[in-house]
Amino acid sequence: MSQNFTPPTVMRSRLGQARGLGSAKAGFHHWWAQKVTSFALVPLTVWFVWSVVHLIGHSRAEVAQYIANPLVAALLMVTVATTFYHLEIGLESVVLDYVREEKRKIATLLVIKGGCIVLVLTTVVAILKLAIAG
Repeated sequence: MSQNFTPPTVMRSRLGQARGLGSAKAGFHHWWAQKVTSFALVPLTVWFVWSVVHLIGHSRAEVAQYIANPLVAALLMVTVATTFYHLEIGLESVVLDYVREEKRKIATLLVIKGGCIVLVLTTVVAILKLAIAG
């Protein structure tokens, strides 16, 4: 061993040390957000499915009256926003993991984020329109 050898402070393979690769110190936010949204979506999805099943066979006016309840409208908007955020995070993780070309990666991420924003806004406007105007 040479005199200038200093032991690595982190456990990495020789190849990882040579390439300078290792933990990117990123990704925890995505992982945590995915877990939180998954946890939140369990009761929201159960409530949503129960609501849909409960409303089968009712007229549009009765459905509008049900959605006019502020709590129902708020829960619908939270369900929609959480679902699309969960979708965005998942698709973003797939793109970051599997798309190698930088320009394609950036374009795909922008399409995903823009698409999710447009879909959330469209759905929230539809919920508000149905809740307010009937």
